[in-house]
Amino acid sequence: MPIAASATPTRAALAVLIVLQAVMLWALFTRTPPHPPAEIVPFGMAPFLAVAISAALTALLLDDEQSRPGSAFALLAALLALVSFGPQKWFDPAIAKIWPAVIAAEIAVVVIAVRLGKALSGTRSERR
Repeated sequence: MPIAASATPTRAALAVLIVLQAVMLWALFTRTPPHPPAEIVPFGMAPFLAVAISAALTALLLDDEQSRPGSAFALLAALLALVSFGPQKWFDPAIAKIWPAVIAAEIAVVVIAVRLGKALSGTRSERR
């Protein structure tokens, strides 16, 4: 199957984050180990994951790198993903069971950051 012309590394990275967070949400609802806690100190996990998934989907719909709102939502999606999959997870007692998801999410966040950084620097140079 050919890759669509609209496919970008940012869109692929957003898809990775959507799948990982959807699986987390499913594990939470079904209590499939290793599932995330139902609540963490500032909020409930399910509503947080819903916001994170929504931000990533919105970035996809708004053409991620091609528009300011899309870029803003892609950045928001990456930042929200770091709450669940950021470097702090390497010290989590469950890391032996979750490391593949942590690595995949962190790579996705780096891809989004690099691509948006390039898009932003290109926009700045065009303004000059």
